[in-house]
Amino acid sequence: MKFEWKPLGEIAEVTKLAGFEFTKYINYIEDGEIIALRALNIRRGELDLSNVKRISKKISEKLSRSKINRNDILLTYTGNSYGNCAIIDESDKYHLAPNVCKIVPNQKLIDPYFLYCYINSTGFHKQMKNNVSGSAQPTIPMKAIRTLTIPVPKINVQKNISKKIKLLDRKVRENKKLNDNLTSLLDCIFNNFYQYANNELSTKFETIAEIGSSNRIFAKEYKNVGIPFLRGKEISLLSQGVMPTDTLFISSERYQELKNVPNERDILITSVGTIGNIYQVEKFRLPFYYKDGNVIRITPKKGFENYIYLWLNSKLGKEAIVASTIGSTQKALTISAIKKFELLIPNSHKLEKFNDVVGPIINLIQQNHKESEDLQEVKSTLLKRYF
Repeated sequence: MKFEWKPLGEIAEVTKLAGFEFTKYINYIEDGEIIALRALNIRRGELDLSNVKRISKKISEKLSRSKINRNDILLTYTGNSYGNCAIIDESDKYHLAPNVCKIVPNQKLIDPYFLYCYINSTGFHKQMKNNVSGSAQPTIPMKAIRTLTIPVPKINVQKNISKKIKLLDRKVRENKKLNDNLTSLLDCIFNNFYQYANNELSTKFETIAEIGSSNRIFAKEYKNVGIPFLRGKEISLLSQGVMPTDTLFISSERYQELKNVPNERDILITSVGTIGNIYQVEKFRLPFYYKDGNVIRITPKKGFENYIYLWLNSKLGKEAIVASTIGSTQKALTISAIKKFELLIPNSHKLEKFNDVVGPIINLIQQNHKESEDLQEVKSTLLKRYF
């Protein structure tokens, strides 16, 4: 598809919260009506409102230049997370905070969702990377952001592309919302079940699961294509239901030589640095391999797969992980520590009933993961065709 490319500054207004605005006017308060969006609130193309700061509506109205409205696009421009973006779907709710810039599309020239799609693409990220200044704290200056080029086909073409991508994004968001609710339901079911397990037998992990790690893979063995090789950060993303995009690979031949390969319903847990992110292996993602030292594999005995997975994700499991973590500067969780975890286990009849309840819910969550990843692949293919 051929079209004209224009600097972002010609088709949109790009601005940020001025330093004097922040120091003189911004005062975070618990009961503020307006959410001040910081860099940590923008992740993977969406708003993350799990940790927010608030300001008064009066201050937001006073600082109209940095007020956020519907169809504005937010972009992080400094720090290791630069390049994250989100599009706003309602006015009078948000305000700019430091390290985030606001892009206001000229809707006579550019469709907001079309612009958001391109800003969220690898092509735009490459442009940003080429304009980074600083090493300890990478930053893309506002002046440079305004010069980054944007594809500008005819407005009707833009709207047609936006419509297709928006439908895919909407379904992915719906799947995530459903999975969040199903995960909360699983947590309630497990907690209720475990609450009445006082008379059950207490046992150590090593009696109901095999705990181990992987073989060493060296950097010289990495390939551009092949079998995915997942590190701690990819396991962390998968534990949140997010598809990794920056994956390493090893050859099929090397994979065939390896032992301790993951199998469906094995449990992988991050064990160095970021501790305790838990992923239950999904069949559609196999085969893959994982990094030794950073990830520990738990292979439960038959029937205990879901029980152990939900226990690890429960408050009790998380407390056990924290209590067993060693190290001060570099936190670590060891195989020997996991082997000593103690939990109450039900008899075979109760365990079967438990699996009858939670099994279909876990299967549905995994089906939604698969569908969302398929939709993301379709979206990626479309964006490559357009851009």
